[in-house]
Amino acid sequence: MPSIGVNYDTGLRYDGRSTRERFDLAEVRRDLTVIADELHAPAVRVSGNDPDRLVLAGEEALAAGLDVWFSPVPMDLDPDEFVPFLTDCARHAETLRESGRGEVVLVLGCELSVFCKGFVPGDTSGERLALMADPATWTDPVKLTQLQAGLARWGDVQQQLAAAARSVFGGRITYAAGLWEDVNWDLFDIVSVDAYRDAANAATFADELAARKKWGKPVVATEFGCCAYVGAADRGGTGWMIVNRSVDPPAINGAFERNEEEQVEYLFELVEEFDRIELAAAFWFSFAGFALPHRPDDPEHDLDLSSYGLVAVDDDGHWEPKAVFAALGGLNASRS
Repeated sequence: MPSIGVNYDTGLRYDGRSTRERFDLAEVRRDLTVIADELHAPAVRVSGNDPDRLVLAGEEALAAGLDVWFSPVPMDLDPDEFVPFLTDCARHAETLRESGRGEVVLVLGCELSVFCKGFVPGDTSGERLALMADPATWTDPVKLTQLQAGLARWGDVQQQLAAAARSVFGGRITYAAGLWEDVNWDLFDIVSVDAYRDAANAATFADELAARKKWGKPVVATEFGCCAYVGAADRGGTGWMIVNRSVDPPAINGAFERNEEEQVEYLFELVEEFDRIELAAAFWFSFAGFALPHRPDDPEHDLDLSSYGLVAVDDDGHWEPKAVFAALGGLNASRS
């Protein structure tokens, strides 16, 4: 597998909040230059649900010499809303692709079965994610039947979505799937999975990814990573669920010991697995948790504990590298 790419959040607004309120173009340019020059990444996956921000970040990434995985992420929309939204984003991605400055891959949404409506029970993405994360869901016959029926409806939408995107975009297309989602990969050029290893799937994790090679297409981990506290690796993709947002200001729900080496170990362990099964590419999630400030003197409100970022961001928006930043930069430099 080549060097590791990086996820870059341009801002995701949902449930009345945003993952990135401040979006300063000079700061975006600096971040993407760092990803290219210091992290030695070959590509960046720019994600969010503001098309204008996605385009601006995509332009800066191409200017920095990065390939772009253009990744609009619709939230809490019905299929008759998110298909037009993603089609419009595909037009923007085609304009970037036609600039000829690097490859632009179109990622048609992310884990739509839970981030959007009509598939998994729940009025909000938070409710749907909680249902998916609840072990009882997978053993309750009634809940499981409802869930399977919903996921089948998601399968019916895939062909419509892929056809609409191909009508306006001439490059490679893919979809960032959750491990639980059944995708007809015949519709896409790349098999992409948000690949989080945790304690529950550790024994079968690599084999599950390798099985997706049966489609005869490149298999990519569009996301992988963990948070920087003791035990975060065992939580994988649910490691961020330690924040109590029912209080103001939001607070860490429990006592967690900060440990940046947790991320470093996770990085090397998963890259070793990805190399063994010969994945085509992988993207660390993510560069920064822009709305999760690091407050070292206030552990109860140190929201960076719930961040997967390579850097820790303070309340003023300034960031400092975590241990995994140097680890990823060194790893990529050795592969370049």
